[in-house]
Amino acid sequence: MTQPIAAIAAEPTFDVHGESLTRRTIRRVLRSRVAVACLIVITLFYTVGILAPYVAPYGYSEQNLDLSFDGPSLEHPLGTDRNGRDMLSRVIYATRTTAIVTIATVATGFIVLPVTLGLLAGYRGGTVDWVINRVGEILASMPGLPMLILITATIRPRFNDGVEKVQDWVGWDFLTESAFSDYFIIFLVLSLFGWVGGMRLVRTQVLGLRTSEFVLAARASGASTWRILFQHLLPNVLPLVIVGASASLGGIALTEIGLTFLGVGIQPPHASFGALITDGASRVALDNHPQLLIVPAVAVASLIFAFNLLGDVLNTVVTSRSR
Repeated sequence: MTQPIAAIAAEPTFDVHGESLTRRTIRRVLRSRVAVACLIVITLFYTVGILAPYVAPYGYSEQNLDLSFDGPSLEHPLGTDRNGRDMLSRVIYATRTTAIVTIATVATGFIVLPVTLGLLAGYRGGTVDWVINRVGEILASMPGLPMLILITATIRPRFNDGVEKVQDWVGWDFLTESAFSDYFIIFLVLSLFGWVGGMRLVRTQVLGLRTSEFVLAARASGASTWRILFQHLLPNVLPLVIVGASASLGGIALTEIGLTFLGVGIQPPHASFGALITDGASRVALDNHPQLLIVPAVAVASLIFAFNLLGDVLNTVVTSRSR
């Protein structure tokens, strides 16, 4: 019988004297075969997505109407859609969109913002803590998905106009061709509502650490606030941040896909799993060509499953170390 995830992640290990908590957590995670398998799947997914223009056999919108709804073949391993577009290439380009949005959103809304604001709120306290928490409470009190849809739909026209003016001024055609506006708006909106939970977690940990001996010693030696925050406190909360960020990746990917499915995410002709699922979700497509929905759905489900399993292992490792 295979061991459960918690048992695999919590196998007894010999801690190295003087080893940092972050390095110890990474070492324990890499000892889990489940975590390593998930990391391989996620790394492959993101590598293929980032290198989409080089690994995709065809362009995302490249058509051949003579091959409409063609079945799997050597030229088209996953078949084609109603316009004769290669499904494998379309999935690869959609993978790139998911990779870009999740990386940008996690970096800003689930690492940089919550870590910086949580460290400040927990260590400084007073007015700084009050302001950060009140802003977080206001954002947390708003209904998530409706606000995402509302903000995305309202700011898109103005932002697109601004991007076009900048493009005409500097001559950067790639701003429009690369769907920069869509990527930026989605990751900005997701980051705006995503930092609150991580900030509260970091703040709670810092409140318990700011009176620790190593912090008091650093303060007595004349260390600056930023040095104390990022050199002494950050390493002690980083494993929790990593767990939170990894757990949020699946939700970010699903939100981007859902916004595109509802028509306010990535806009045609740019690639997205939401657009692929929309194309394959019609009654006619499901009855006659179910692979149009099955192919992108399986790709998304595999990625989300890998994210969830990895998050479970990370959570088990971190909580086992805190006991």
